[in-house]
Amino acid sequence: MPRTLELAVDRFPLTKPFTISRGSVSELEVVTATIRDGEHVGRGECRPYARYGETVASVSAAIAGVRVFIEAGGDRGGLLGEMPAGAARNAVDCALVDLEAKAAGATVQELLGLPPAAPALVTYTIGLDTPAAMAAEAKACARPLLKLKLGGAGDLERVEAVRAAVPEVRLVVDANEAWTPDMVESWSPRLAELGIELIEQPLHADADEALFGLPRPVPLCADESCHGIEDLERLAPLYDMINIKLDKTGGLTAALQLAEQAEAQGLQIMVGCMMASSLAMAPAFVLAPRAVCLDLDAPLLLARDREHAIRYDGAMMQPPVRELWG
Repeated sequence: MPRTLELAVDRFPLTKPFTISRGSVSELEVVTATIRDGEHVGRGECRPYARYGETVASVSAAIAGVRVFIEAGGDRGGLLGEMPAGAARNAVDCALVDLEAKAAGATVQELLGLPPAAPALVTYTIGLDTPAAMAAEAKACARPLLKLKLGGAGDLERVEAVRAAVPEVRLVVDANEAWTPDMVESWSPRLAELGIELIEQPLHADADEALFGLPRPVPLCADESCHGIEDLERLAPLYDMINIKLDKTGGLTAALQLAEQAEAQGLQIMVGCMMASSLAMAPAFVLAPRAVCLDLDAPLLLARDREHAIRYDGAMMQPPVRELWG
């Protein structure tokens, strides 16, 4: 049978609205790429993200634009030259990885020469809310590692409330570009006292040069500022780690290259995700052994997930089953 590329738009409702500094969402729209080659099928999922100028329509059109390349037998290496980094390439790249593993009768780790997958500790994300509401949710969820979404004014009070509610829990925070340099400088010492382990993307990506020379009592992690290898030279003096998301790098292939180069420049790795289903978490999980912080909890916030969904045993994320991906 000839190889075919199909795409679909899938929707997943959340258990409740999820809020960050840029707004709220109650349902996800993701784009799924499926590549069929005889008896073997590979799938990949991406989440178009407005922050990067993406829509479901634009991502779907980009995937359709490489149909001839894929159906002619194009591979992952060639795909890097056919599509720019971003969500569309992520879906196609991950479908190709899945297809290769299925055709080889191997796990993705075996295919890529990596150690076998093993369960890993993941964050659980508390959405932006009032200090009292965030503290109550933190206490109720009983997780050992929490990520707090922040939004600017009142953030120190939010973190203090959560810390008082869960004094033994590990905490990381994510400002999603909502802070000013003064906030970073004045709040960081107190956040260090509160035991915060990292601050993710405090300043807007276009303004983070203001971090140069500031004391960093809490490690800083670049998210919106870091998409690919080309960003590392600029970011290395400003941050301690980068958040690798496959929807930013444009797939697992580029993400593995980025991780290697980042580590060579002394940057630690956080592995994150857009809000998406288990099908998007599965390829990101390949990077778990390299991560000092694994932020792949999005399926826990869904009212409905994929068939053969990833299992979370408490705070431990289990490797995906072959029927899902890889």
